Amino acid sequence: MTPSTASQRPTDQRPSTSESTDSAESARPSSRFARLPALAGKGFIPLGLFARLPLAMLTVGALTLITSVSGSYATGGMAAGAVGIGSALGAPVIGALADRLGQRPVLLFAAVFNALAVLAVVFAAYTIPGVDDFGAAAPVFAAAVIAGASCPQVGPLARVRWMALTSQGSRDNKSTDLDTALSYESTADELTFVLGPALVGILASLIAPWLPLAFAAALTITLVPAFAVHRTHSAVVPSARRRRSSHSVAAPGGQGAGGAGTGRGRVGAFAAVALPVLAMVCMGTFFGSMQTALSAFSAGFATSEVAGLLYAVMGLSSAATALSVAFWPRRFGVTSRWMASAALMAGLSLLLLLPSSVLPMILVLLVLGLPVGPVMVTVFAIGGLVAPAGRLGTVMTALASGIVAGTALGSSVAGQLAQSQGYSKALLVPVCAATVLFLLGAAAVVVRQLRRRTAA
Repeated sequence: MTPSTASQRPTDQRPSTSESTDSAESARPSSRFARLPALAGKGFIPLGLFARLPLAMLTVGALTLITSVSGSYATGGMAAGAVGIGSALGAPVIGALADRLGQRPVLLFAAVFNALAVLAVVFAAYTIPGVDDFGAAAPVFAAAVIAGASCPQVGPLARVRWMALTSQGSRDNKSTDLDTALSYESTADELTFVLGPALVGILASLIAPWLPLAFAAALTITLVPAFAVHRTHSAVVPSARRRRSSHSVAAPGGQGAGGAGTGRGRVGAFAAVALPVLAMVCMGTFFGSMQTALSAFSAGFATSEVAGLLYAVMGLSSAATALSVAFWPRRFGVTSRWMASAALMAGLSLLLLLPSSVLPMILVLLVLGLPVGPVMVTVFAIGGLVAPAGRLGTVMTALASGIVAGTALGSSVAGQLAQSQGYSKALLVPVCAATVLFLLGAAAVVVRQLRRRTAA
């Protein structure tokens, strides 16, 4: 990551117009979050929040429906895993298409296609005989993969829009506005991934197990098109249109820096993008293993359903500190923030090995959540800085799919350990994930220094 990437980023997007407010107002900390509706419009924030809710409902909804219909937790788990695999594979494709063609047409097509795919999962679950058999359930798994792969990536693409909208003004104001927007986005992700599973549980238990997926399809077909056509989509210029208009624009994200054409420069550019993606895989591993390990932990004291409440405690503190990143000093650079937050996360995760009852675990989770939100905000910010020209959506969706893939990995590894050796061994998985996350932060510092020397 070169020092010039932040200033080069506006060439990757269309300048915003009348949304800007004066710099004196933006300098006041109390007005930082108030500036977001001024930049994007008042309707953009609630629209972006609820339009991403179907993604948060899809995995748990598939698990709930297929388990209910088949009577098999294994079959339900396979269906949920199929959704995760599809999402991990499909998200970067959707991001790449949005980079090339623009967000509006890609999201409009994805909304219709995904709503139909989700309804296909429901239809297959109730019409295919012997769905409790793995072989007979193959069409259900295939539909689940397609539903996951086609799910509109509202969260990552909303971040791309914020990066475009905040690209004007002085360097300090751009940095402040972007940190504020990304802090909000990470908090929105936390809220939807707490609200989504809770909504699935309420609808499935009170009405019918098919209703959560049907409701998710209804939200997708109504809210995602509204997000797609919202005026903020015009702030992001598709790469195909940019190439037609000009062939001489320097590539942002480090590609225009000196040495980018050399072998060393290309390796450095690849590493600069790969490290944040791997960091999100570690973050997903942390989340997935925590969910599984907490299920095993809580089953020894009450029921495994209590794990959702325990996990929500960490989500609340994580969301609060994600918002706080907007007020961190500018001199505390992104790689320093990554290392400091990940080091605290790794250290605090060791506390997971101490509690033997629910109340101490609640206190540990409340404290452990504090560095999680800042790590999420920071890694997404770094991903935006190092993304090559015309590939911002691709990188943002790759980061999001890294979380999905990591969640599946963490759930699988922690589940095996919990089954064979108990919850205490399963809790070692989030400790290892947080430690690797810190090591990746250290590697990002080294890559940044090497790229600076190459650019010089």
